[in-house]
Amino acid sequence: MTLPANRVVAAAALGRAVLLGRAALTLTAAGVGLRVLPDPRSALAVLVVVVVATATALVVLARHPSVVRHPVPVVAVDSIVVLGVLIVCGGGVPFFCFAAGACALGGVVLGLRGLGLWALHAALGYAVAGHLLRSSASSPHITVFTLAFPPIEILAGIAAAVATGALVRYVDLSVDVVASAQRSAAASERARLARELHDSVGKTLRGVSFAALALPSSLRRQPELAEQLASTVSRGAMAAAREARELLTGLRLDAPDQDFATTLSRICAHCGTLSGIPVSLTAVPVDPPAGVRYELSRILHEALRNAVEHGQPGQVTVTLTLTDHLRLRVHDNGSGFRVPGDLSVLTTANHYGLVGMAERARNAGGVLAVTSKPGHGTTIEVSVPVAFPARLAS
Repeated sequence: MTLPANRVVAAAALGRAVLLGRAALTLTAAGVGLRVLPDPRSALAVLVVVVVATATALVVLARHPSVVRHPVPVVAVDSIVVLGVLIVCGGGVPFFCFAAGACALGGVVLGLRGLGLWALHAALGYAVAGHLLRSSASSPHITVFTLAFPPIEILAGIAAAVATGALVRYVDLSVDVVASAQRSAAASERARLARELHDSVGKTLRGVSFAALALPSSLRRQPELAEQLASTVSRGAMAAAREARELLTGLRLDAPDQDFATTLSRICAHCGTLSGIPVSLTAVPVDPPAGVRYELSRILHEALRNAVEHGQPGQVTVTLTLTDHLRLRVHDNGSGFRVPGDLSVLTTANHYGLVGMAERARNAGGVLAVTSKPGHGTTIEVSVPVAFPARLAS
């Protein structure tokens, strides 16, 4: 008879708890016996047996938790220890405490199948109780106390079996939740990467493929057009390579296991190192959801690249603030430009950066605002409502 993996985890954890609880209860009873019994040697022997047996069991469980997969040998060895305690103490309170712990341990490793084991322990308990009552003139209170222990042993076994079953269900649920979260995260990551490839590298390569298809016929009929198409293919291939590099760089710079401010700092430092332009960052410690986090980091990367390539600024400042909105602001003191009323008109001049940033802002549930004048620099601000809610990083 073997146990499933999750039950092994639960049984090993509860087994350690039962062993420690049984040892504490039995040692307390034996310790009292050292003070009140006329001959404390039996109580001292119980102390030694319990300490050695518990320490040995805990070491075995720590090194080989899978031992609970074999419950029959476990309860057999433990029952032998119970008999040893009975022999050394002659059937006093320490024995009953230890036997109750043995029933609980049986409930942990056997579950409700341990009913036979509990019945045997209860029968032994009644036999010991009867012997004690016959051999001494006990008061009614002591008699009731002694006879109550065997049913307590059965109850201890049932309680341990129920607790183990509940813990197994909890472990199963936790494993399912973690596995579901991992599957969801993996699917989200695949979808995000697919979208990035489709929106950047995919579109560029599609244009390259159209130009390449027209090349053979153009070579024979229109050499000038063929030369233009070849140039288009060359520029498209270089653009696709650049977009792929930027995509991979963005994925590397955003480390989800680190706080968001660290990711933004890494992006700013990367831009400053490549361009030689100082990029300063002021950011509140906030931990937005993965989707918002990713889109904002990509917007920052694109905004810095645009500022360096088109604005030739002397400095760029980046701020991240949190009120009722999460706001990412990128300001440069470069040459600036005249902002059209509709950003989509920029695509006619092959300027896709601001349009892409606006799309990313919408993907994050926010809006993008661009403020600029020729000679007065450019400010790009993304505002995302705090409906996630944003969590302050610890």
